[in-house]
Amino acid sequence: MVFPIGDDQVVGGAKPIFSYSFIAINILVFLIQMSFQMTGGEAWLREFFTTYGALPIEITRGQDLHTLFTSIFIHGGWMHLIGNMLFLWVFADNIESSIGNVNFLLFYLLGGLAASLTHIYLDPNSTIPGIGASGAISACLGAYLILYPKSKIKMIVLFLFTSFKIPAVIFLVFWIGQQLLTGIGSLSVETSATQGVAWWAHIGGFVFGLLAGILIRKIIKPLDLNVQASGQLRT
Repeated sequence: MVFPIGDDQVVGGAKPIFSYSFIAINILVFLIQMSFQMTGGEAWLREFFTTYGALPIEITRGQDLHTLFTSIFIHGGWMHLIGNMLFLWVFADNIESSIGNVNFLLFYLLGGLAASLTHIYLDPNSTIPGIGASGAISACLGAYLILYPKSKIKMIVLFLFTSFKIPAVIFLVFWIGQQLLTGIGSLSVETSATQGVAWWAHIGGFVFGLLAGILIRKIIKPLDLNVQASGQLRT
């Protein structure tokens, strides 16, 4: 398997306080979740997901609306957490550096909200709670495509211990294309929730990020990657 592990870094701008804080918060929540699961078992875990995850059938009734935000910080397992945090680590900091800390906080939360609402709209009667930061992270990917399409993404080939770099535009177009194909397929077979992945939340978040990125370009000039001068590539 191939994963992104780094990218060209912008020079200057705001310190990515929230980008890294979100990673810490997600990990902390997961560790707390796991500690309680050890004593409460699977029954406790299901109750936890139901209480703090976003249940479409409840949201459409106007109930527990706060879960549209609490669900962003909950993950179903180690691989779910690691995958999301890796993408957050690679793509979010450049966005925050460009638009500022408070703006990024609002952007991230609204991206997660847009993602959840997209999923709920397509499956309003689902009783399966939506959890995970992937919708908000997808918004970061959408904005990244608009703001830094020429950035180089460092990819690692798992098990071969080798890496290579590709333009962000290639990686992100391939990524959203995969989400669209799978999401459209899920509509004709079964709901995306029953497959364990809310594909349309990813798509909704990404579209929100694209639109936000276009708006950002008009209001805030994206910071220069300045790759040749700085040689900065986080790994």
